[in-house]
Amino acid sequence: CIKPNFVALVNKLSSSLISTKKTFQKEKKDKSCNIFNQMATKAIFFFVSALCLSSLAGKAMADADDFDSFKIQGSVYCDTCRVQFVTRLSKFLEGAKVKLECRSRTNGTVALTKEAVTDKSGSYTMEVTGDHEEEVCELVLLQSPDSACSDVSQDAYLRNAAKVSLTANDGIVSHETRIVNPLGFMVKTPSAECPAAFKELGIVPDVTF
Repeated sequence: CIKPNFVALVNKLSSSLISTKKTFQKEKKDKSCNIFNQMATKAIFFFVSALCLSSLAGKAMADADDFDSFKIQGSVYCDTCRVQFVTRLSKFLEGAKVKLECRSRTNGTVALTKEAVTDKSGSYTMEVTGDHEEEVCELVLLQSPDSACSDVSQDAYLRNAAKVSLTANDGIVSHETRIVNPLGFMVKTPSAECPAAFKELGIVPDVTF
Protein backbone atom coordinates (compact mmCIF):
# COMPACT_ATOMS: atom_id res chain seq x y z
CA CYS A 1 0.00 0.00 0.00
CA ILE A 2 1.43 3.39 -1.05
CA LYS A 3 1.24 6.10 1.52
CA PRO A 4 -0.68 9.25 0.62
CA ASN A 5 2.31 11.46 1.39
CA PHE A 6 4.45 9.54 -1.09
CA VAL A 7 1.79 9.81 -3.80
CA ALA A 8 1.52 13.54 -3.23
CA LEU A 9 5.29 13.88 -3.49
CA VAL A 10 5.35 11.94 -6.78
CA ASN A 11 2.55 14.07 -8.18
CA LYS A 12 4.37 17.23 -7.14
CA LEU A 13 7.60 16.05 -8.78
CA SER A 14 5.72 15.14 -11.97
CA SER A 15 4.08 18.54 -12.08
CA SER A 16 7.44 20.20 -11.53
CA LEU A 17 9.04 18.17 -14.33
CA ILE A 18 6.19 18.97 -16.71
CA SER A 19 6.43 22.67 -15.84
CA THR A 20 10.21 22.63 -16.31
CA LYS A 21 9.81 20.89 -19.67
CA LYS A 22 7.28 23.45 -20.83
CA THR A 23 9.50 26.30 -19.67
CA PHE A 24 12.51 24.78 -21.45
CA GLN A 25 10.52 24.29 -24.64
CA LYS A 26 9.25 27.89 -24.46
CA GLU A 27 12.75 29.27 -23.84
CA LYS A 28 14.10 27.16 -26.69
CA LYS A 29 11.34 28.41 -28.95
CA ASP A 30 11.91 32.03 -27.87
CA LYS A 31 15.65 31.65 -28.39
CA SER A 32 15.10 30.23 -31.86
CA CYS A 33 12.77 33.11 -32.66
CA ASN A 34 15.32 35.62 -31.38
CA ILE A 35 18.09 34.08 -33.49
CA PHE A 36 15.82 34.09 -36.53
CA ASN A 37 14.83 37.70 -35.90
CA GLN A 38 18.47 38.75 -35.51
CA MET A 39 19.42 36.99 -38.74
CA ALA A 40 16.49 38.57 -40.55
CA THR A 41 17.40 42.02 -39.23
CA LYS A 42 21.01 41.64 -40.34
CA ALA A 43 19.93 40.43 -43.77
CA ILE A 44 17.59 43.40 -44.21
CA PHE A 45 20.28 45.84 -43.02
CA PHE A 46 22.82 44.34 -45.43
CA PHE A 47 20.35 44.52 -48.31
CA VAL A 48 19.40 48.14 -47.59
CA SER A 49 23.07 49.15 -47.22
CA ALA A 50 23.99 47.49 -50.49
CA LEU A 51 21.05 49.18 -52.20
CA CYS A 52 22.06 52.61 -50.86
CA LEU A 53 25.69 52.18 -51.90
CA SER A 54 24.62 51.06 -55.34
CA SER A 55 22.34 54.07 -55.66
CA LEU A 56 25.07 56.50 -54.56
CA ALA A 57 27.60 54.97 -56.93
CA GLY A 58 25.13 55.19 -59.78
CA LYS A 59 24.37 58.83 -58.96
CA ALA A 60 28.08 59.70 -58.81
CA MET A 61 28.67 58.07 -62.19
CA ALA A 62 25.68 59.86 -63.65
CA ASP A 63 26.88 63.20 -62.26
CA ALA A 64 30.34 62.63 -63.74
CA ASP A 65 28.81 61.77 -67.12
CA ASP A 66 26.69 64.94 -67.12
CA PHE A 67 29.55 67.06 -65.83
CA ASP A 68 30.74 68.75 -69.04
CA SER A 69 30.31 72.45 -68.30
CA PHE A 70 32.63 74.59 -66.17
CA LYS A 71 32.50 78.21 -65.04
CA ILE A 72 35.86 79.91 -64.47
CA GLN A 73 35.99 82.95 -62.19
CA GLY A 74 38.98 85.20 -61.57
CA SER A 75 40.22 88.77 -61.33
CA VAL A 76 42.99 91.02 -62.66
CA TYR A 77 44.76 93.76 -60.71
CA CYS A 78 47.54 96.29 -61.12
CA ASP A 79 50.52 95.29 -59.01
CA THR A 80 51.86 98.68 -57.94
CA CYS A 81 54.64 97.09 -55.86
CA ARG A 82 55.86 94.44 -58.35
CA VAL A 83 55.51 91.63 -55.80
CA GLN A 84 52.81 89.63 -57.60
CA PHE A 85 50.34 89.46 -54.75
CA VAL A 86 47.50 91.77 -53.79
CA THR A 87 48.28 94.55 -51.30
CA ARG A 88 46.25 97.53 -50.09
CA LEU A 89 47.91 99.55 -52.87
CA SER A 90 46.78 97.19 -55.63
CA LYS A 91 44.10 98.37 -58.05
CA PHE A 92 41.74 96.00 -59.81
CA LEU A 93 41.53 96.67 -63.53
CA GLU A 94 38.46 97.07 -65.69
CA GLY A 95 38.86 96.06 -69.33
CA ALA A 96 41.84 93.73 -68.85
CA LYS A 97 41.97 90.76 -71.22
CA VAL A 98 42.88 87.23 -70.14
CA LYS A 99 43.15 84.04 -72.13
CA LEU A 100 42.54 80.41 -71.24
CA GLU A 101 44.89 77.92 -72.88
CA CYS A 102 44.57 74.15 -72.66
CA ARG A 103 47.48 72.12 -74.04
CA SER A 104 47.91 68.39 -74.51
CA ARG A 105 49.90 66.72 -71.74
CA THR A 106 51.68 64.51 -74.28
CA ASN A 107 52.78 66.83 -77.09
CA GLY A 108 51.89 70.34 -75.88
CA THR A 109 49.60 71.18 -78.77
CA VAL A 110 46.89 73.75 -78.06
CA ALA A 111 43.51 72.06 -77.69
CA LEU A 112 41.45 75.02 -76.46
CA THR A 113 41.72 78.80 -76.21
CA LYS A 114 39.19 81.27 -74.88
CA GLU A 115 39.33 84.95 -73.92
CA ALA A 116 37.53 87.09 -71.36
CA VAL A 117 37.47 90.77 -70.33
CA THR A 118 37.21 92.05 -66.76
CA ASP A 119 34.26 94.12 -65.56
CA LYS A 120 34.21 97.24 -63.34
CA SER A 121 35.29 95.21 -60.32
CA GLY A 122 38.23 93.70 -62.19
CA SER A 123 36.51 90.29 -62.30
CA TYR A 124 35.90 87.98 -65.24
CA THR A 125 34.01 84.78 -65.91
CA MET A 126 34.07 82.32 -68.78
CA GLU A 127 32.16 79.17 -69.65
CA VAL A 128 34.00 76.08 -70.87
CA THR A 129 32.41 72.87 -72.09
CA GLY A 130 33.90 69.40 -72.33
CA ASP A 131 36.20 67.42 -70.05
CA HIS A 132 39.89 68.38 -70.29
CA GLU A 133 41.50 65.80 -68.02
CA GLU A 134 44.23 65.02 -70.56
CA GLU A 135 45.20 68.67 -70.95
CA VAL A 136 47.03 71.31 -68.91
CA CYS A 137 44.86 74.42 -68.68
CA GLU A 138 46.01 77.82 -67.44
CA LEU A 139 44.96 81.47 -67.49
CA VAL A 140 47.41 84.02 -68.91
CA LEU A 141 47.36 87.81 -69.05
CA LEU A 142 46.72 89.09 -72.54
CA GLN A 143 46.26 92.86 -72.52
CA SER A 144 46.19 95.61 -69.90
CA PRO A 145 43.89 98.63 -70.17
CA ASP A 146 46.55 100.73 -68.42
CA SER A 147 49.76 101.33 -70.36
CA ALA A 148 51.52 102.37 -67.13
CA CYS A 149 50.70 98.99 -65.63
CA SER A 150 51.27 96.42 -68.35
CA ASP A 151 54.38 94.40 -67.45
CA VAL A 152 53.81 90.64 -67.17
CA SER A 153 55.94 88.44 -64.93
CA GLN A 154 57.42 85.34 -66.54
CA ASP A 155 58.15 83.54 -63.27
CA ALA A 156 57.34 79.84 -63.55
CA TYR A 157 55.63 79.67 -60.16
CA LEU A 158 53.09 82.27 -61.29
CA ARG A 159 52.18 80.18 -64.31
CA ASN A 160 51.69 77.21 -61.99
CA ALA A 161 49.46 79.35 -59.77
CA ALA A 162 47.28 80.24 -62.76
CA LYS A 163 46.56 76.61 -63.70
CA VAL A 164 42.97 75.41 -63.51
CA SER A 165 41.50 71.91 -63.50
CA LEU A 166 38.70 71.36 -66.01
CA THR A 167 37.68 67.78 -65.36
CA ALA A 168 35.05 66.04 -63.26
CA ASN A 169 37.59 63.45 -62.14
CA ASP A 170 39.71 65.65 -59.88
CA GLY A 171 37.72 65.34 -56.65
CA ILE A 172 37.02 69.08 -56.40
CA VAL A 173 33.93 69.61 -54.25
CA SER A 174 32.94 72.91 -55.81
CA HIS A 175 31.56 71.03 -58.84
CA GLU A 176 31.46 73.11 -62.02
CA THR A 177 32.83 76.40 -60.60
CA ARG A 178 36.59 76.99 -60.75
CA ILE A 179 38.12 79.93 -58.86
CA VAL A 180 41.45 81.11 -60.28
CA ASN A 181 44.10 83.04 -58.34
CA PRO A 182 44.18 86.80 -59.11
CA LEU A 183 46.44 87.75 -62.02
CA GLY A 184 48.46 90.95 -61.85
CA PHE A 185 49.96 93.31 -64.40
CA MET A 186 52.92 95.24 -62.96
CA VAL A 187 53.99 98.87 -63.05
CA LYS A 188 57.52 99.53 -64.25
CA THR A 189 58.53 101.32 -61.03
CA PRO A 190 57.14 100.32 -57.61
CA SER A 191 55.18 102.93 -55.69
CA ALA A 192 56.99 104.86 -52.95
CA GLU A 193 54.23 103.77 -50.57
CA CYS A 194 55.09 100.09 -50.90
CA PRO A 195 57.68 99.90 -48.06
CA ALA A 196 55.11 101.18 -45.57
CA ALA A 197 52.53 98.68 -46.85
CA PHE A 198 55.03 95.83 -46.49
CA LYS A 199 55.94 96.97 -42.98
CA GLU A 200 52.27 96.77 -42.03
CA LEU A 201 52.24 93.19 -43.27
CA GLY A 202 55.49 92.35 -41.50
CA ILE A 203 57.26 91.21 -44.67
CA VAL A 204 60.41 92.24 -46.51
CA PRO A 205 59.99 91.42 -50.22
CA ASP A 206 62.87 91.21 -52.65
CA VAL A 207 62.07 94.50 -54.39
CA THR A 208 64.24 97.56 -54.97
CA PHE A 209 62.59 100.95 -54.45
